[in-house]
Amino acid sequence: MSTRDTMELKEETIRAQYEAALGMVFGFDHAPRLAKPLVVAPAVERSPGVGVRPTFRSTVPGMATRSTARPGGVRLSERIEGLSDGLVSPVQAAVLNAFRRSLAIALAMGETFSAQSGLAELKKANLEGRVPDARRAEFGELLQGEALVVLFTFANALAYLIAPHVGPGTVELGEVEEVLTDNAPLALQGALWELDQDIGALATDDAKLVAVVSAFAEALMKKVQIRAENGARTSVFTAGSWKVEADGLTIAGFKPAKAAKGGSIVMAFKSPHEVVGNHIAKYQSLRLAKMLMAYDFERRLNPFAELGGFIFTFMGDGKPGTGKTTLIQMMAGLLDGYCKVAGYPFRYQNFSIDQIDSYQGKSGQNAKAFIDAVLDPSVIGFGTIDDIDQVAGKRGDRQSSAGQQEVTAVFMQAFAGAGTVVRGNCTFGMFSNYPENVDDALRQRAGARFLVDGPQSREDYIDILSLLLGKNHSIPVGEHQLFAAQEIRKAVAASFEGYSKPHEEGLLKVWDRVASDIGPLDTLAKMGAYLKAIQQADERFTGRAIKNITDAVKVRAMDFELPDEWMEEPDLFLFKPYDEKLAMIRGLMTPITVEMVIQEINRYADSEFRYADKSDAVAIEAMVREFGRTEEAKRRYLEGKG
Repeated sequence: MSTRDTMELKEETIRAQYEAALGMVFGFDHAPRLAKPLVVAPAVERSPGVGVRPTFRSTVPGMATRSTARPGGVRLSERIEGLSDGLVSPVQAAVLNAFRRSLAIALAMGETFSAQSGLAELKKANLEGRVPDARRAEFGELLQGEALVVLFTFANALAYLIAPHVGPGTVELGEVEEVLTDNAPLALQGALWELDQDIGALATDDAKLVAVVSAFAEALMKKVQIRAENGARTSVFTAGSWKVEADGLTIAGFKPAKAAKGGSIVMAFKSPHEVVGNHIAKYQSLRLAKMLMAYDFERRLNPFAELGGFIFTFMGDGKPGTGKTTLIQMMAGLLDGYCKVAGYPFRYQNFSIDQIDSYQGKSGQNAKAFIDAVLDPSVIGFGTIDDIDQVAGKRGDRQSSAGQQEVTAVFMQAFAGAGTVVRGNCTFGMFSNYPENVDDALRQRAGARFLVDGPQSREDYIDILSLLLGKNHSIPVGEHQLFAAQEIRKAVAASFEGYSKPHEEGLLKVWDRVASDIGPLDTLAKMGAYLKAIQQADERFTGRAIKNITDAVKVRAMDFELPDEWMEEPDLFLFKPYDEKLAMIRGLMTPITVEMVIQEINRYADSEFRYADKSDAVAIEAMVREFGRTEEAKRRYLEGKG
């Protein structure tokens, strides 16, 4: 949405720069100053008589002049064409078009900055050799400011234009080094030289080409932002904003514009009826998928996040084979379908053990890139961390690698750090068969707990047998109504009621003792006494646990599912203004009850006791094995000595 002072960067001004932009794409000479070459320039033979486009070189500070010499050194077009087998692919053509368009936009922005800042007059005076001595310092500072403006606008426009072609793959480029600010043409040449080097070193196919270009644009923007903070003369640029109507791009100082990232998800989606058992986990996943869709892209906030009933992080734990992967496939499938109907960009990312690297710092960088991709406020994001007990190291555990420890630190900061902002556009799910092996502080950053215990009842086992057998048989079902037990409302109500008393033996003892001392937990004071008793039994039950419980209670207060028709017809809810969506959600909320609070206390505390019991049992078994080895070693040692 444009601000009141947004001006139009006219299309004719941009198109007037197309020839200069093409000259840069087809070729120019550049001797690197700050960065080291990674690859040699592509050597492409040309038939005699085949002409080339003119190139441009900077010979006077602040000015570009035409050269008809054959392009040399940097030939982006040939570099990209070298990835094809003779014909330029549609993706390669899109990248080349993005180069030309973003360069033209940057040059047009540079002209605008030059005219509004007084730099144009100084350039003219410089050509005529009449710049006053008193203004030479100002002239140099304005040239540097123009270089930063042009560089950032190029990177910003390139990232914006290439975004629809970006897939799920990523590349690691590191910091952009060839950032030259003598003048705008030289600045662009330095950036294009380094981009050409990165493409030559890392782009092996179309997907990698797009990933490299996108990553370079993002890295260049960050580098220029830092440079611009050091008092450069860019106030003309930072004080206003410009709209490129044809592309829908708004240039607002050194702030990146965001476009919908593309890339289809390669996943075998599951429908809700294919998730057998796991009633509470399935119900919460269904609701969370619809909650995410309430996100308002204009306000960059979700009404559920404002009301306190949004699940930002959750942990799904259960034995192997109980349905964690199926649950992920179901939720990702729902979000993918909802987003396609609404026309929203959806991004699914998974962080797995193969992203733990032996190089120091690389694992942390991979984790940060994963977090940033899912947090991107311009998309609906769903991030999963499968087998988090293997991915994130337990602090103090000598078996954990340095890379795993880095990942733990990144996740803890991202999920509940000082700078964590929950907008409600994304959620992170941590899944594990052995949650007792997850660092206690990291595990407690999971605001909700999804117990993934698989099929439980006789009806569940009949349903899953029928589902997995498929239809290529004629075996009668017998006395059973298929999938009736999976009716979500009925099953969930029964599951929640089951937590009116704890399940874990250790917690049940605390419950019985408190109940016998103070009677039914029907007041806040009595419930607080129960919480204190839990803390005395398990010192890891801290204030963060209370926050997670109250968040879960607030979610229960929104114990409603947004109607399916709201997802199928976006105008009914999704496309309404933020305040109207907020009012519609408020109208569906239910009051918080004593039963809700007690059930959520027991659900959360049960999971902590379950983890603690398993963790202690595993530690004891390990010590027993170690003592046994020690005794056996002593026996063999004494026998050998005797």
